[in-house]
Amino acid sequence: MLTSTNLQNVDWSSLPVPKDDGAADHLTDLTLPNIKLSSTCGGIINVGSLEGWSVLFFYPMTGQPDHPLPEGWDKIPGARGCTPQSCAFRDLSRELNDKGVSNVYGISTQATDYQREVVNRLHLPFQLLSDADLKLASQLRLPTFEVNGQVLLKRLTLVLYNAKAKGVFYPVFPPDQNPAEVIEFMNCQHA
Repeated sequence: MLTSTNLQNVDWSSLPVPKDDGAADHLTDLTLPNIKLSSTCGGIINVGSLEGWSVLFFYPMTGQPDHPLPEGWDKIPGARGCTPQSCAFRDLSRELNDKGVSNVYGISTQATDYQREVVNRLHLPFQLLSDADLKLASQLRLPTFEVNGQVLLKRLTLVLYNAKAKGVFYPVFPPDQNPAEVIEFMNCQHA
């Protein structure tokens, strides 16, 4: 199980690399619909009403200490890495803010109570949003996969300006490098 103290020990070369299957090609310049998602802060976020620069990173699921991940998890391309990605966004949150990013949200199909534990354990300075009913995933036609009867989101990051996708990162690998890629993208927006 990964924790924030051993993230630097992830050997990405031992994991299968996800391939670009074109499942996110339609997202560039797409404006997000008015869909409200439960937040780990106890409120509701309407992703269609986000203003300014925002980052939405979609991830399959985060594990919890003392709870095993699904069998064969490390054999699924792109599945491993939710904690390193979340912690990297945490660690670069000030730089993202300095680049004009007002909002960072992580989104999975996990329930809000489950996500709240992750926010507390990893000391995340941003909210996680739950798309447990797959309402946003269906509307955006996001790439998904199924494990043990549960539909999970493939790892994907959207950089939005006023709820319109200006940058799409898919597939995301290695996940812990994704926030730095977003910062580089933001540098180009301000050049």
